[in-house]
Amino acid sequence: MTTATFDLSNTSINNNKLSTERLRVVFAGTPEFAAISLEALIRQQDALNINIVAVYTQPDRKAGRGQKLSASAVKEVALANDIAVEQPVTFKKSSTEGMAARQTLRTYQPDLMIVAAYGLILPIGVLTTPTHGCLNIHASLLPRWRGAAPIHRALLAGDDETGITIMQMDKGLDTGDMLYKVSASIEPDETAASLHDKMAALGATAIATVLKELSHYQAQAVAQDDSQANYAEKLVKTEGEVDWTKPAATIERQIRGLTPWPGAYTFLNGQRVKILAALPINTTQKTDKPAGTVVSVGRKAILVACGQEAEQANDNAAHDVQLSNTLAITKLQFAGGKPMTAEQLCHGNQLNDGDQFTAESK
Repeated sequence: MTTATFDLSNTSINNNKLSTERLRVVFAGTPEFAAISLEALIRQQDALNINIVAVYTQPDRKAGRGQKLSASAVKEVALANDIAVEQPVTFKKSSTEGMAARQTLRTYQPDLMIVAAYGLILPIGVLTTPTHGCLNIHASLLPRWRGAAPIHRALLAGDDETGITIMQMDKGLDTGDMLYKVSASIEPDETAASLHDKMAALGATAIATVLKELSHYQAQAVAQDDSQANYAEKLVKTEGEVDWTKPAATIERQIRGLTPWPGAYTFLNGQRVKILAALPINTTQKTDKPAGTVVSVGRKAILVACGQEAEQANDNAAHDVQLSNTLAITKLQFAGGKPMTAEQLCHGNQLNDGDQFTAESK
């Protein structure tokens, strides 16, 4: 595999520029996660001795019920601060558009490119264009959770902590040398939405930290241990469907890890029901009802039977019983309706003890 190399040894030029002249920075990103870092860097241009000369972001996309073209969060920040915006569809040298995009990037004479959730593959020819290469703000403690959905995957896996890694980008997918890492705990009630916001703020702080002493952090960059790597695959909508034969703890993480998108859901009498919130698992609330059965509709929570944990199954077998933990749902939304709390459902007749949640096919 080709390795990206950057001219970090030409100290008579580069160290002088790092300490005196402003670094010409190109920022590349698309969603809100990236926009938070861009806003912070714009505010700190003087303090960090940088000049953001251009912003790269994905082309405008159709969004909403009206399917109108919508600018990315990063583009909106750039335009509000009178920064040039580029929206190439590709950088591939095999296409006319890609070659033109590469030439446009060169005209900005970038010293450094900062990338955060850009969504466009950057070939080696792009990575080597800036004098000091490209830095990526990645929302995990690499090499764990390389890939597109590190925030969600950390929650779904039940990780206790995650963080931000500032990485020197190379040809591989999140495989580059690590300049800086900072960790943060994952709270028991953390959702993908709340963890996203936490990581976005942490990412903005982390990249500013690195820029204050860029030559230092690049000189002491650490290679990733590929044997410890795993991959955070992009989310698909069907991951939201609840399999009630899974343990309650797994389903509870699914609800938090997929909030707000794609959201956890199940089916009741063939109608989709969104599961919006649930309480942490209470191991004293057990049942022998079949998985997916509504055990009780209470004011504080709706208890639903789930599958057994592995150790629970072993213990049950030893005592000839079939008990499993329940999931305590606090908020649901029926198709075509508004979100409803357990207390609201308790006073109605949309959900009753003994009802059965099922898969779509049933």
